[in-house]
Amino acid sequence: MVSKYLSVIGGLIAIVLGVAGLVNWWEDYIAGFLKSGLVLILLFGGVLALFAGIGEIKDSLEEKKEKKQ
Repeated sequence: MVSKYLSVIGGLIAIVLGVAGLVNWWEDYIAGFLKSGLVLILLFGGVLALFAGIGEIKDSLEEKKEKKQ
C-alpha cells in the first residue's frame, strides 16, 4: 500500500523536475531540436533529389535510345 503512494510521489517529483529542466533549458532544447531537424531535412531532401536526378538521367537515356531506333 505504501509503494503505491511512493510511486505517485516519485512521479510528481519527476514531473516537477522535468518542468523545471524544460524551463531552464528551453532555448537549448529548441535550438537542438531545430538543428537536428534541419540536418534531417537536408539529408532526406538530398537523397530525394539524388533519386529524382538519377530517374531523369535514365529517362533521357531511354529517350535517346528510342530516337535512334
